[in-house]
Amino acid sequence: MLSLIIPVLLVAAVGALAWAVNRQRATLGATLPAGAGVLVTALSWIVFIAFGLGYLPGWTWLPWIGPLVLGIAASFAVSWILSSRRSAEDAKALTEILKV
Repeated sequence: MLSLIIPVLLVAAVGALAWAVNRQRATLGATLPAGAGVLVTALSWIVFIAFGLGYLPGWTWLPWIGPLVLGIAASFAVSWILSSRRSAEDAKALTEILKV
């Protein structure tokens, strides 16, 4: 269970950092990147443990590092993709309002 708790806490912290370094962070909720990263981390840990990779000699590192890497990637991807899409949609809506 420790192989789940530590990566989840680390990914939550990195998810908050992903929000903080995003220049368009006003378009996102502060917990959205962290929440997405935690979700991906927990689900990938479940998959790795279900396949028994945490109990095979030589593969015990995978339930620690795999979910950590996937969760960090998900945090930054959500932060980058959603903020750019939301900024574009907000600019388009503002342009339409100002044309009237």
